[in-house]
Amino acid sequence: MDYSQMKPESLMMSYGYKPSLSEGAIKCPIFQTSTFVFNTAMEGKRFFELAYGLREKDAGEELGLIYSRLNNPDLEILENRLCLWDKAEDCAVFESGMSAISTAMMEFMAPGDLLLYSRPVYGGTDHFINHFLKKLNIEAVGFYATDSKEEIMAKINATGKVDRLTMIHIETPANPTNALIDIEMCAEIKKELSTDEKPVILSVDNTYMGPVWQHPLKHGADLVLYSATKYIGGHSDVIAGACLGSKELMARVKGLRTFLGNMAGPWTGWLLMRSLETLKIRMDQAAHNASHVAEFLRNHPKVEKVYYLGLIPSQGNEREKEIYRNQYSSSGAMISFDIKGGEAEAFKFLDSLKLIKLAVSLGGTESLAEHPQTMTHADVPMEDKKVMHITEKLIRLSVGVEHHADLIADISQALETI
Repeated sequence: MDYSQMKPESLMMSYGYKPSLSEGAIKCPIFQTSTFVFNTAMEGKRFFELAYGLREKDAGEELGLIYSRLNNPDLEILENRLCLWDKAEDCAVFESGMSAISTAMMEFMAPGDLLLYSRPVYGGTDHFINHFLKKLNIEAVGFYATDSKEEIMAKINATGKVDRLTMIHIETPANPTNALIDIEMCAEIKKELSTDEKPVILSVDNTYMGPVWQHPLKHGADLVLYSATKYIGGHSDVIAGACLGSKELMARVKGLRTFLGNMAGPWTGWLLMRSLETLKIRMDQAAHNASHVAEFLRNHPKVEKVYYLGLIPSQGNEREKEIYRNQYSSSGAMISFDIKGGEAEAFKFLDSLKLIKLAVSLGGTESLAEHPQTMTHADVPMEDKKVMHITEKLIRLSVGVEHHADLIADISQALETI
């Protein structure tokens, strides 16, 4: 049977796993072990030579199991399966989304370098860029979804460090406003400013779309990043992250992961493998529900504006429509909206929800609501939040897999309390 012709959802139950190696168990066991036994000293020597890049692999040779900080069956099978969705050459799984993002940034940037990044991004990413990287003397310049390529180039040139641009990091759709960034435009900037001596790396945080609805690598990205806590995990019971890309780049990411020690453990790997089996079903149901919820919100008299990808074909500008057609296969399940009023009205709505839970995070089976200005993006300067429409009246919804009629009924009764 030709596995290469199968869809990823068909392979999530079996790809990369041989039951015969685990007493015939239909599911991969949890390899709860810190270390692995070598058959011979020479075998151990050869494994370490590969692990530390001291030699190239021989034809058909694979890195054997050494120590769970370097490799573990649960982690390796999970990484192989994640590669199928994005058609990536290699993957590294981490103990959190932020550890994936921070490890990638630290591996490819050095003191004195320049980072270009889209705004808004997740609040934790924003803090890491504008506080931690600043301590390393890494300068960052942000741009918005409304900026043209020429305006972005002007911002880079204005820093006086165009020759030190090392990395472009974007998040699309943006958290929490669903603003769209053109990946291919960013890839053009990367290409124009890369040199043989200093190539520019383009990384894309694809958490909002999961690995199903958008595939950044095919649009020119070098790395795709996930908070695997979200759709990949999907049950709000595990914290994890992932980074995918070419074998060459991922060798560097995995190298730093080894020495930072922030790889995911076997239990995390097992939980994520379990979740991958239902990934597409869950995400498709959530997207279906979100389309109904967004339509309800769009027509409600107490809602001022709805930020939802499904409205772009009818309400977006030509640039947004083109990005939407080119990059996305779904409108997703994330909705933000401006409630009429301010913080008091937003809090009253959030406090009145019954079925939908008031909590941060997203992409789980349950629907969640939060207040970005005072919660996930609390650390972003207020003047920046205003420019990015992260105001006191903005509410973010992560739509889950409940029945859409019940979600709408809950939102309706909460709006009526205002």
